Parts: sequence; C-alpha cells; structure tokens
Amino acid sequence: MDATLKILDAANVKLDATHIEIGEKAFLNGYTSGITEEAWEAIHNKKVILKAPITTPQGKGYKSLNVTIRKSLGLFANVRPAVSYHPYVKTDHEKMDIVMIRENEEDLYAGIEHQQTDEVTQCLKLISRPGTEKIVRYAFEYAKKFNRKKVTCLVKDNIMKITDGLFHSIFKEIAKDYPDIEAESQIIDIASARIANRPEDYDVLVTSNLYGDIVSDITAEISGSVGLAGSSNIGQEYAMFEAIHGSAPDIAGKGIANPSGLLHGAIQMLQYFGEAEKAAFIQNAWLKTIEDGMHTGDIYNESISKKKLNTNEFADAVIERLGENPEHFKKIKFGTEDTRIIIADTEHEPREKTLVGVDVFIDHKDRNAEKFGDALTEASKDALMLKMITNRGVKVYPGGMKSTFCTDHWRCRYIAKNAEKVDGKYDYSDVAATEVVELQAQLIKAGFDVIKTENLYKFDGQIAFSLGQGE
Repeated sequence: MDATLKILDAANVKLDATHIEIGEKAFLNGYTSGITEEAWEAIHNKKVILKAPITTPQGKGYKSLNVTIRKSLGLFANVRPAVSYHPYVKTDHEKMDIVMIRENEEDLYAGIEHQQTDEVTQCLKLISRPGTEKIVRYAFEYAKKFNRKKVTCLVKDNIMKITDGLFHSIFKEIAKDYPDIEAESQIIDIASARIANRPEDYDVLVTSNLYGDIVSDITAEISGSVGLAGSSNIGQEYAMFEAIHGSAPDIAGKGIANPSGLLHGAIQMLQYFGEAEKAAFIQNAWLKTIEDGMHTGDIYNESISKKKLNTNEFADAVIERLGENPEHFKKIKFGTEDTRIIIADTEHEPREKTLVGVDVFIDHKDRNAEKFGDALTEASKDALMLKMITNRGVKVYPGGMKSTFCTDHWRCRYIAKNAEKVDGKYDYSDVAATEVVELQAQLIKAGFDVIKTENLYKFDGQIAFSLGQGE
C-alpha cells in the first residue's frame, strides 16, 4: 500500500483519503466483522475503498472480511483482468487478454453451512434470479463499453440443473439484448482446462462466485503471476479496489512484495473516478518499467530481468518512468467516457407456487437402507407417502443396491398420500402445509432424528426440485 500511494502521489493524483485499519487486529480486538465502527463510518462517507491485502484469522468462527465487505456494500460485480506481458514476464501464452466478471455476493460463498450428522456437513449453494441478472447484464455492458467481442458463460448445469441451470437460462435470455456481442456457454470443468491451454480464445468470462474465484486465479497465474493482477468490486453505490492475491503475513514488512497487483487495482479505481488520463499515465510507466527489466523477486528471471528490486525500489522505478511510454507493448490510452456501469434492478411477476411434498432429512446410524425404509413407512403410514430414500443423492430405497455405501445422513422424500400413478410412477399432487408438520411430529414420536426438511414445490405447474432415479 505504501508503494502504491507513493506512485499515485508522484503522478499528482489528488486523493481525498481517510486511512483505516481493518482485518486481523480488529478481529482480535473483539470486532466480529473485522471492521470498527469508525472504519464503517469512513467507508460509508467515502463510498470507495482502496484495500490492501488483509488477513482474516483462521478458525474460531471468523468470517472472511472480504466476503463481509462485498455483501454488506452490495458489491455484486468482481472484475479481474488477466493480461500476458510476454516476453518480459515468463508465460506460455504470448497473447492473452481476459476479463473475468464474477458474481460476488451469493453461490456457495453465501457462507451458510451446517454440520447435520456426525458424518455429514453441508454448504448451501444459493443462486438468485436478481443476482444472476445483474452480473450477466454487467458482463455484457462491460463488453459493450470496452469494445470486447465475446462473452463466455461458465456453468455446471449438466449436474446442477436448477441452480446453474437458472444462471445459464438467464445468460441466454440477456444475450439476446446484445446481438453484436458473441455469446457462448461452456461447462466449467472443460472450460477451465481450455482456458489454461488456449486463453487467447477467450475474451470476457462471466460466472458464479466460486467458479469465478478459481478461474480468475488460473487466468492470473498463466498470464505470468498472480501478483500482477488488480481487481475491482463494483456495486450500485460503493466500490472497492484491491489486488487479486490474498495476504502473505509471512513476508509482511520485509519489503519484498510486488506492489503491482494493488497498483493495478488503483489504476482501475482511477478509471472509476473518471481519471482516465492519470490511469493511463501510471499504466504506461508501469509497462515501461516491466520492459526495462526492473522486476521484483516474484517475476525475476535471470535470462530476461535486468535488476531485482524490493518493493520500494520498484515503486521508485515506476516513478522514474512517469511520462514515458512502452516500446514493445502497445501504449495504453483509456477512453474519456464514464466507465461506471449501473445495472438497474428488474422486477418479475411472481409465479404460482404449489407445495407438492417434502424431503425429510434424518440422522440414522444403521446403514441398512431396506430396514430403515420399512420402519419409516410404518411410522408415517397415517401421514404422507414415503416415495423414496436417497443417501448422498443416490437412491437406496426402495430397490437400492446393497453395494451403495450409506452414511448416517438420509433424505426421505414424501408426497401426497393419495398421489396417483401416471405411466407407472407416482405423480406430485398438492400437499397441505399442515400435513408436513404432522409428518414431522409422527416421525419424531416414533424416535427418528429429523435434522431438517426441504419443501418440494411446483412453480406455474413445473417441478422445481431435483428428481431421483426413476422419477
């Protein structure tokens, strides 16, 4: 941070800045969010944060400070460019210029986790229509504003058909509004491999929170170094700029860290402020520094680099080159138009919601699925009908395989007692909420340990839950 501010000051950037300290010290002083009241007040007053890498203590229930800030301030869009600086920074990819647009508030990073049995934990994956609409539209607006040609959506909806399926379907809906931008979708696992092998085939990527976190580290690493990439977190009212990399307490204070990631975050901040000329002024000096072989230890290469610099020396090298332009790299010239992208919230007519069953999750130690299923059927015979039992998503009753290993965590699907068979399969008929309560009461009375329930719904007559084998 000191090196970055030194460069900004030398470039005559006039920052009306309030310095705050957040992170480990605040946590250890009893502030559960990692931020003091005074720091929150400063953030709400300034609305823009230039954040150095900070540490969240491990264990003891401390929640990620980065996640807290992003969610508390509505910073829904995380923008992470990854550019190759070949041949001055070692990379296998000479031509690479990717921008990751990552959803920043939900998905598995909602942080909703539980241990439900002695053997099984869970983390809830939350994908919302409003959240997905905002990030997908932001990606297309970004591509439009910065003259990008293609947006690629990364999902895993061949497995997670409801959550990732929603993300994918909204992507296809919104892509129709941008006919001049190529839109494509890829499955996240093979896409990650392709990105790592041929990044030049990609332009703008858009995806959910966890996938985006992983893939943006891949793109940064294959570009030459995670330490070079900056990151912006954008909301409707607030913004935060930072390095893509996390904290490194083991080298803190030693003067050897590369300030380039945070400097690139600051350059993104200047663009956000409308200071395009200052942003380009600093970026070009940085490029000239890299061209001249003035490198910190993380990217130093004897065959390419001219001098190994510490943190402060690297800042001085950039400052010495302010006003100079790169010779090998293309000179940076940012447009003067406003780079802020404001995405309006959209409203939808609510669909008709119908309760058609319930999944009851039970902690049960005996791994004999047939014995367990028969006992459940008997215990609930006066309530709803037990349709099937799964264990870790695999059907084990009725007609499960003896070879299937079972844990102590069972999902028991109940449907209407009077459900009718259609083509040999029980249909999903309406269920009253009171029947779900009565079912739980009967199961608990029979001695079963009910740990959670998930209601099964139809929306506008369409099944809105994952189906089991044979359903």
